Amino acid sequence: MNTKHNTTMMAISDKEFNALRQLIYDRFGINLTDEKRSLLVGRLQKMIRDKKLGTFQNYYDYLNTDSTGEAVSNLINLVSTNYTYFNREKDHFDYFQNTALPNICEQLKKQNRKDLRIWCAGCSTGEEPYTLLMLMHEYLGHKYSSWDAGILATDISLQVLDTAQQGIYPVDKVASLPDSLQRKYFTKCANGKMQVCDTLRNEITFRRFNLMNKTFPFKKQFQIIFCRNVMIYFDQDTRNALVQRFHQNMEAGGYFFIGHSETLGRDNTLFKYLFPAAYQKGLG
Repeated sequence: MNTKHNTTMMAISDKEFNALRQLIYDRFGINLTDEKRSLLVGRLQKMIRDKKLGTFQNYYDYLNTDSTGEAVSNLINLVSTNYTYFNREKDHFDYFQNTALPNICEQLKKQNRKDLRIWCAGCSTGEEPYTLLMLMHEYLGHKYSSWDAGILATDISLQVLDTAQQGIYPVDKVASLPDSLQRKYFTKCANGKMQVCDTLRNEITFRRFNLMNKTFPFKKQFQIIFCRNVMIYFDQDTRNALVQRFHQNMEAGGYFFIGHSETLGRDNTLFKYLFPAAYQKGLG
């Protein structure tokens, strides 16, 4: 059997690449530079062949005429990178547990409030929000049930959200967590993998959400927002506009965490720098 057509890289013209690049930028804010051209071809060509679309132009037309939304949803699954693991950039979790969470809880108690609102924007396959929820349980202990303390976890990709909701992970992914948390919050599956316990899975609201929405639909502001390793795919104007929206949707004194490979830049006046990739909104 001739399998050459499955191994040969499909050709993409400048016009096709620019059209797809613009569509991806407009829909998702992801900025594909010329250096990403072969990466884009590599990720899309199997699907184009499977659907017998023939060319990237035909695929572009298919994206624009599909009214179900499935085509665009599949596109973001293919072009976005969803690499993550438990306890990634651990200093953020340490600061969350030892400083940010205690400070926020103290401020809320002074206001006779117990609505702890945390958002993981770009939650990928769920390791980040589950880790935060474990630490919330550890800090609040038996008082946790008296708090309105769930987590909102959003991502553009339905594929990763499905994995996150199942909460099933290979043992080596869970191994980066302390043994005490593994024993307390995971159960072993028949296939040898580990699943997050029902208690945690029921306390996270997983939703598909596009950060490129010009306005965010939230009725209440958040005290803590994690948006890590998401903005690396955006250009500066897109990042600035997104940071502005995060700021608008955060309570005074709230904490904002981004990825270690990201920065708000020297011109940032919205958030106070705390330490690498960690910021705080002013109290004024």
